[in-house]
Amino acid sequence: MKKVLSIALLSATALTAMGATAKTAEAAITVDSTRVTIEAGDTYKSIAANNGITIAELEQANGREVGGFDLIFPGETVYLPSATANAAATTDTTTQESTVDTTATQTQTQATQAPAATTQSATQTQSTSTTGTSYGTFKISFYDPAVLGSSMGYGGVAANLSVFPKGTQLKITLADGTVMYRTVNDTGTFAYSNPQQLDVAMPNASIPSYGVTSATVEVV
Repeated sequence: MKKVLSIALLSATALTAMGATAKTAEAAITVDSTRVTIEAGDTYKSIAANNGITIAELEQANGREVGGFDLIFPGETVYLPSATANAAATTDTTTQESTVDTTATQTQTQATQAPAATTQSATQTQSTSTTGTSYGTFKISFYDPAVLGSSMGYGGVAANLSVFPKGTQLKITLADGTVMYRTVNDTGTFAYSNPQQLDVAMPNASIPSYGVTSATVEVV
């Protein structure tokens, strides 16, 4: 009778141990894919085995010493390696996107500024090409070379040659805004006696009724 009771007791003890082992392997409560909550009987070894990872990976994910003594308590949260990896990947992706956005903004800004610089350069070129050396305001009179029996044509202007030597290209802007370009090819009585006077060649029929005016003169 005693022998039968001993066998029964041993069997019950074995079943209890098996139940405890099963509970230990399944004890940790999974909160989500990134963490578990410790239950009585859990170890880093059992948690690692249940989640298909190594103990070293689990220790690294929780800031523990690899190969050290892992003391845990019921109710404690243990993070799985996938959580750490996902957080690092999210941070890296966010940083890369921020860098791309910044680069795109800088590129767009440079592209926007480039036409402005080009426009400014073009304006400066135009200003340089259409503006010569100013000689101030001159008295302007007109004459028709043909009436005087000259064959010089109407592209010239008589000037004081000590001021404008022959061949000098002049831009003459009359007081009414009319602009003429003439080449110094002669000197006349009026221009010779007055260095600040020009006699502009022009057909008699086109000479303004006012006869004499003023103009700003530039060498181009």
